This record gives sequence, structure tokens and C-alpha cells, in this order.
Amino acid sequence: MRNIILVLTISLWLIGCPLQPGGEGVGGSPITAILPFVLIFVLFYFLILRPQQKQQRQKQDMLKNLKRGDMVITTGGIYGKILNIAEDVVTLEIAKGVSVRVVRVSISGLGNSGKEEEEKKAKEEKN
Repeated sequence: MRNIILVLTISLWLIGCPLQPGGEGVGGSPITAILPFVLIFVLFYFLILRPQQKQQRQKQDMLKNLKRGDMVITTGGIYGKILNIAEDVVTLEIAKGVSVRVVRVSISGLGNSGKEEEEKKAKEEKN
């Protein structure tokens, strides 16, 4: 008899109907059990995944729109001016007469634009 009660209790526990002292099963809607997981996923999407996807799109657009003469920063921290752009290889001038070839994806962002440097030179010439 004890074994039968034990097996019955375990089987009811496994199917999600725990027994109360009154003998009635306590049930809840499956929606209320899944709802916290859904809310956590929604928060995770809006706080982490969506901003990360937006940053990736912005970087891809920046890499597509690179052109000759742009000042850029590499992931290694080197500032340079774009001399030539091949399909995946970008040639940067990092000093007068010194050029470096880097992979396009190693460019992390745009540096000071050439206009700012021209304005500095113009101010120096006026003085």
C-alpha cells in the first residue's frame, strides 16, 4: 500500500499536479509558467541584441563607404590616410612616404577628417 501511494505521488508530481493536504491538485495555466521566460527574452532582446545589431550595421555601412583620402583608425590604434582601396585590402599612409596595407575589417572607425587638418594648416599659415 505504501508503495502504491509513493508511485502515485511521484507520477502526479512528474505530470505537474502536486497534491495539497486536502487532496486537490494545484494547477496553473501553462501561460503563467512560460510568461517570465518570455519577458526575460524580450528584455534581453531590447537591451542587448538590438543595440549590438545596430552597431554592426553602422560599422558595415562605414566600411562600405570608405573612400580615398579618409582618415581612419585601425583596431591596433594606428591613424592613417587612405591611399588606395582594393576589394578587401586598404593601403594607409601613416607618415610621409610610409604606407601600410591592412585588411578592410581592421579599420575600427573614422579618424580626424582631412578638412580639420587643412584648417589647422591654414591657421598656421595665417600666423
